[in-house]
This record gives sequence, structure tokens and C-alpha cells, in this order.
Amino acid sequence: MKFRVERDVLADAVTWTARTLPTRPPAPVLAGVRLEADASGTIGLSSFDYEVSARSEIPAEVSEPGTVLVSGRLLAEISRALPAKPVDVVLEGNKVIVTCGASRFTLLTMPVDEYPALPAMPELSGTVSGDELTNAVAQVTVAASRDDTLPLLTGVRVEIEGEKITLLATDRYRLALRELTWTPVTPSYSAVALVRARTLNDVAKSLGGSGLVNIGLNTGVGVDLIGFEAGGRHTTSQLVDGDYPAVRRLFPDETPIHAVVPTAPLIDAAKRVSLVAERNTPIRLSFTDGQVVLDAGQGDDAQASEALEAVLVGEDISVAFNPQFLLDGLGALGTDFVRLSFTHPNKPVEFTGQDSLDGEDSSHYRYLLVPIRFAG
Repeated sequence: MKFRVERDVLADAVTWTARTLPTRPPAPVLAGVRLEADASGTIGLSSFDYEVSARSEIPAEVSEPGTVLVSGRLLAEISRALPAKPVDVVLEGNKVIVTCGASRFTLLTMPVDEYPALPAMPELSGTVSGDELTNAVAQVTVAASRDDTLPLLTGVRVEIEGEKITLLATDRYRLALRELTWTPVTPSYSAVALVRARTLNDVAKSLGGSGLVNIGLNTGVGVDLIGFEAGGRHTTSQLVDGDYPAVRRLFPDETPIHAVVPTAPLIDAAKRVSLVAERNTPIRLSFTDGQVVLDAGQGDDAQASEALEAVLVGEDISVAFNPQFLLDGLGALGTDFVRLSFTHPNKPVEFTGQDSLDGEDSSHYRYLLVPIRFAG
């Protein structure tokens, strides 16, 4: 195998392909990135850990076609550190020689015949705007659990009905729902999948800037997979197995009380007030006609409070939240104003965004947060 490629092209492709490599691979070869030089002038790079696969193709001057497997993280670090000159890669025996200008590196190869076959990309189910996918996934994954002892809750439930995709995630303390549109292959397309939040977030960030993203779903036949493709890059991931809890019913049908507050000032005030909130202690929001008062700390501890203008519809109400969960929800809204809808001080509060103080709230993104009970 022998080829020449531009440094930036190689570094970008290797870094993207190696990004999901496991830190503790179940088999040594799974720490590798497979490079396949084709006589047609393309280099295929791939990685796989039995759950998530990544493949990309780049143009190159191929003198001798061939396939090799080398340490993915090491190759990524080397390619990023090389000078801005063409890179020559040559296989000599059981070693790969990487030369760029005056720099020369020698990498040991791994047994490529022991590397598992990558799963095929599922058949195309539809396409979605990359920017909208990136935004929607970021809004929802803030609510996904990071606790691997609850694998179901580390996933994002993807519900597809026709041209609408609904994303849902919860960690038991908050729930996020985001609706977006896409273009299915068939107008009546319907499917449900549970995708790891970490994988979905990574895919959305890395492929979202590529214009349209192709999505393929394979369920009910063999291994359940979801696949994403954009800009010559492919990622597949096994779906999480299990029945996701029926979380939609947690959204209240009616909310007799609601308040509207400018989002950015509320975020800034919550950050300031939470400085005195010890770990696991809440900040309180007390809504009265015309204002909301944020306060934290009590007794002999440090204390802070701040008042903001707010519009309140209904009776006065006070709630307390985990500061980080509150900031996560406010930061995900992306609107100038936030509407907080209440049923009871101890019942979950629904956050939605709106573009003006007296405008309609948007229903395409909903964030439900469980308040913390406080004394008094």
C-alpha cells in the first residue's frame, strides 16, 4: 500500500473516524482505524466497536492499493501534528511509514484479518436538515441520563410519523421533547427507535454542518440499527433494546398559572444567585404580579437574591429547582422569552419558548422540570 494525501484532509478524516474508538476496547484490534487504499484514488477509513461504526472516504494519489490497520488515536495525533505539506503513507512489511516534509513516523500494524466486518448502512428512510438536527438533538440530550446503570434512560426515543420526528429524553428529574420535520422516503413512514444520547449528540455535531443528513433505520430484521450519512461520512449504531417509559403523559393537559420572563436575564440571574447554592441545594423562584425573585442560601450560610420583571397569569407561586437543571433547560430554549407553566408548586413545571412577552408559546420544544420541595 502506498499513497499521498493532503495533510488537512488526512487529519480531518482520521480524527472524525477515530472519535468513537473505545478507551478500553474488548479486543486490541478495535483500537485501530482501518485504511483501505483503492486504485480509483480514494482512501476509505473505518472504525468499529461492535456497537458504533464510522466510515469516511477521502481523495488521494494511490500508487499501490492495499489495506492496513493501525492505532487510531496515535494516527489521529500524528496527522494533526504534521506540517502543512503532502503526506506519504507506505506499508513496509508489518510497519506503516508516514512521511511529511522532514517528519517521519513508523507505526506498527495490527492484524487486519482479525478486524470485524462493518455493518451495512441501513436502507434510506429519509433526509433531514443537518442544522435542524443538530439544534434539536442538543435541546433534547440535555435531559438524557448519564447513569449507565439505567441504560434505557441514556437513550433518546425517536418517534417518526410521516413528515414529523419527535425526540424524547428523560433522566427522571426532567423531560425534554422536540419536534422537527423531515422528508421520508414514503409519506406514511412510521418507526420508533431508542438511540444512545451520546452517539446521537456526536453524530449531530459532526454531520450537522453537511447540509442534508440521510437517515436509515433497520428494525425487526437481524440487528436493529440506525445509520446516518452526509458528506461522504457514514455512521451506524445499534439501537438500545427495551421499552422506554411512557413519558408523554407527564406533560400536563392544563396549566392554570403561567409566567413569562426574558430568557437571557433569567439565565444571568440564575447563574449569579446559584453561586451561593451548595451542592444539591436549590434556588427558589417566587413569582408575584410583575416580578420574579430568585434566592438561594439560608440560615448562617451565604445568601443571594435578585429580582426580575415578569408577567404572571394566575395566583402567586414559588418553586425551587436544581440550579444546573434549570440552566440546562433555559439554555436549550433559544428564544427571547421563556414561559413557565404551573399546576402546583410541587408538580413538574413546563418550560416553553416564545419570541415576545405577549406572544404565543412554541410547542415544538418542551422542557419539563421536577421542582425540589423546600421548607415552608
